[in-house]
Amino acid sequence: MATLYTHQSQNIAKTWLLMSVFFVVVIGLGWFFSYYYGSPEILYLFVIFSIFMNIFSYWFSDKVVIKLSGAKEAKGEEYFDLYTSVENLAITAGLPMPKVYIIQDFAPNAFATGRDKEHAVVAVTTGLLELLEKNELEGVIGHELSHIGNRDMLLSTIVVVLVGFVTILADVFRRNLFFGGNRGSDNKGNGVLILVGIILSILAPIFAMFIQLAISRKREFLADASGALLTRYPEGLASALQKISKSNRPMSRQSTAIAHLYIADPKGSGIGKKFKSLLATHPPVEERVQALIGK
Repeated sequence: MATLYTHQSQNIAKTWLLMSVFFVVVIGLGWFFSYYYGSPEILYLFVIFSIFMNIFSYWFSDKVVIKLSGAKEAKGEEYFDLYTSVENLAITAGLPMPKVYIIQDFAPNAFATGRDKEHAVVAVTTGLLELLEKNELEGVIGHELSHIGNRDMLLSTIVVVLVGFVTILADVFRRNLFFGGNRGSDNKGNGVLILVGIILSILAPIFAMFIQLAISRKREFLADASGALLTRYPEGLASALQKISKSNRPMSRQSTAIAHLYIADPKGSGIGKKFKSLLATHPPVEERVQALIGK
């Protein structure tokens, strides 16, 4: 029977798998570059780059996310109620107190990031603080702390850096495809290489999207359920999800790379409201409310 510990182990396994896939993909791109340009040194550079990026994404991906979101560390005296709620729920969950960050934005939203529970961050927008009542805010915080406890964060955060750099590499290749390449191959194979390069440049964004969607939608249901158990008041989170969904307000600072980390779509299309399909990063809010309170 699956448990929270089973889910944690699966997330760790998925993280290692993702980093391994990234390594293989970058090495593959490096081989293609080196063959196309007739320079074996390029492959060596890509090997070093792949190893470096795996290490970098593990240790610094949370800082990249914070930078992209524009979040600033919150002062306890200024956001006393928020700090108190996070601290009390962290104690209840048996987690170390995470750092608390604030995003100056009218759109209601929140996310958790960090490589482990000892280096966790919970960030909320000022719009979320203004929109929600205390029990609703606690429901959202409980949801984000559950992501920390379930070890969803590392997998969700690391994908931001790895997928982003794979896309950048493919874009660099596409831009340089027709300039000075193929020095080490014959003319007959040139057309095939160009065709492969074009296909790679087209598939790269799709690859990035599906890697992000590989972060299972089930993690949201699990975080909802875990958060409800933590607060012992599922109605609070259910009401918060409905309010956030109805707000439908886009964030002023957006980044597609970290959109899947937020509790709501930063573009303002609600929580799974616009895309009720397998391509949505979050389940429809109706399904989440149904799972929480059966309405």
